[in-house]
Amino acid sequence: MAETITLTFPDGASRTYPRGVTAAEVAASISNSLAKKAISAEVDGRHWDLQWPIEEDASIRIFTMADDEPALELIRHDLAHIMARAVQEIWPETKVTIGPVIDKGWYYDFDRAEPFTPEDLGRIETRMREIIAARDPVRTEVWERARAIAYYRDNDEPYKVELVEAIPEGEPIRMYWHGHWQDLCRGPHLQHTGQVPADAFKLMRVAGAYWRGDSSRPMLQRIYGVGFKTRQDLKAYLNFLEEAERRDHRRLGREMDLFHFQEEAPGQVFWHPAGWTIYTTLQDYMRRQQHRGGYVEVNTPQVVDRKLWEASGHWEKYQEHMFIVEVDEEHAREKTVNALKPMNCPCHVQIFNQGLKSYRDLPLRMAEFGACNRYEPSGALHGLMRVRGFTQDDAHIFCTEAQIESETKRFIGFLSEVYRDLGFEEFRVKFSDRPEMRAGSDEVWDKAEAALRAATEAAGYDFELNPGEGAFYGPKLEFVLTDAIGRDWQCGTLQVDFVLPERLDASYIGPDGARHRPVMLHRATLGSFERFIGILIEEHAGRLPFWLAPRQVVVASIVSDADNYVHEVVTALKARGIRAEADIRNEKINYKVREHSLRKVPVILALGQREVEERTVSVRRLGEKQTRVAPLAEIVEQLATEALPPDLARERAAAHTA
Repeated sequence: MAETITLTFPDGASRTYPRGVTAAEVAASISNSLAKKAISAEVDGRHWDLQWPIEEDASIRIFTMADDEPALELIRHDLAHIMARAVQEIWPETKVTIGPVIDKGWYYDFDRAEPFTPEDLGRIETRMREIIAARDPVRTEVWERARAIAYYRDNDEPYKVELVEAIPEGEPIRMYWHGHWQDLCRGPHLQHTGQVPADAFKLMRVAGAYWRGDSSRPMLQRIYGVGFKTRQDLKAYLNFLEEAERRDHRRLGREMDLFHFQEEAPGQVFWHPAGWTIYTTLQDYMRRQQHRGGYVEVNTPQVVDRKLWEASGHWEKYQEHMFIVEVDEEHAREKTVNALKPMNCPCHVQIFNQGLKSYRDLPLRMAEFGACNRYEPSGALHGLMRVRGFTQDDAHIFCTEAQIESETKRFIGFLSEVYRDLGFEEFRVKFSDRPEMRAGSDEVWDKAEAALRAATEAAGYDFELNPGEGAFYGPKLEFVLTDAIGRDWQCGTLQVDFVLPERLDASYIGPDGARHRPVMLHRATLGSFERFIGILIEEHAGRLPFWLAPRQVVVASIVSDADNYVHEVVTALKARGIRAEADIRNEKINYKVREHSLRKVPVILALGQREVEERTVSVRRLGEKQTRVAPLAEIVEQLATEALPPDLARERAAAHTA
């Protein structure tokens, strides 16, 4: 075996080194400056500790703190170890388990008899900063399995023993020391504790977690932390969390009296009158848009025999997410097995299959506000964002292969207008290709992916690849919105499907008089109404656009002598299609304003004796400190215009122009 190896650098240059050279030695051979700044390396695409020897020819890149992704990974990983060391130094009887890096930070699971308190987190943070200030060296060794097991048994660390025993044969067993404190870890790590920014981390919370995710194993305490490169980055993240909490649709849903959940129907929404007003207003808007877009609306059954799900492939590929219903049918020897529909596509094919279809009937755009039910684990449920019962603005476009491009362009244009109307000017496109579990041959998938890719490019949209995330029956486009505080939400989808028409024997008569398979484009614009309403609530922090607001105007009396005028104003507003309510309670006007502002009512009209005499209203808009007085007729006309949904406002403008 040769005694030297060749390492190739990002600029294409190569150097020869002794076999077993470390990445730290490579950095020093380039310059003293790089040696001081180096934190880790990338060797043949693997993140590499500076202390690990390199035994084979390889490509290499040296990382410094300027390289955000590797730097943050190392900082957060080291913070996990430093936190575990701090815990064991404060409470030596605590057993340690695992501490991986996660998005924005890390967690570490501990076995400790007493629960951690918020005050304990403060003690741990203080000790962590002391460890960082000590600049203790980090070193690593590779041990034999038996030696590592004996070490952890001698130190009464049973969880580490189990972890070592689970490491596959042939993989190195790496032991890391941060000063005197030791942990089992695959690495890499920084070179001393002082490289971790002492003012850019925070311990966030404690949660319970079963060992290895197994409810039959011990319950551990999991401490979560976040870590960044700078104090400014930490502050920005904490501000983001504060803003996200202020916008949380679950809290706003309570304050605005929109909906609730309860344990008797997990993952199912109880819509209150105000919340249902948002829902139906949005649905009415989508119905009008789809009608303009050339869609026909249908409705299909909720409970469908398993035979259809077997034929479509859902029973095999999707059964774990389906609610199964068994029925004792009269005169049947066995129970009939049905399922609540998790999606609408097989039922739409059944409508398509009724009667002969000609190529002249295509494209056929079939839409349904389809109520679907999918089993989601209870731990995954999250307000309106993740539910078990929901309604999709679902549609399926039956077309020829030649029509895929034009229908894709048409749908993206349709979706763009809807998103603009709802306050989202831009979106990103992800292209999700074939998943590991799928139906159909590779040849069919090649054709479907090529068709969707070409159609997207023809529509003038760039996309990012989302490997392996297509539906089991076809590739898909995912349309991603970014909200007011920078969070991404995947909402609309478009999928090209050659599989389901084949499985369910859909066909049309072509110009040649022969039967042909249609292509099926599955598409949703908003996706789940429940989820999209949650997104809208958080995007607008509850201050929905006037046309969508469930309570658009509250007319409040200042004195009881104005009560009759309050009802007159409410009647005038309702006559113009404005959702208006009266508030003539014997409360001070400031109390009424605070209450209705908490419920995010966009406009409050306050009426006192002067307003009664002058036939005016005092107008207070949500978020504005100043009020103004306006004639009743003027404000009714103004609010009636604002109350028009965007599509109807366009129609009115077009009619006036004509």
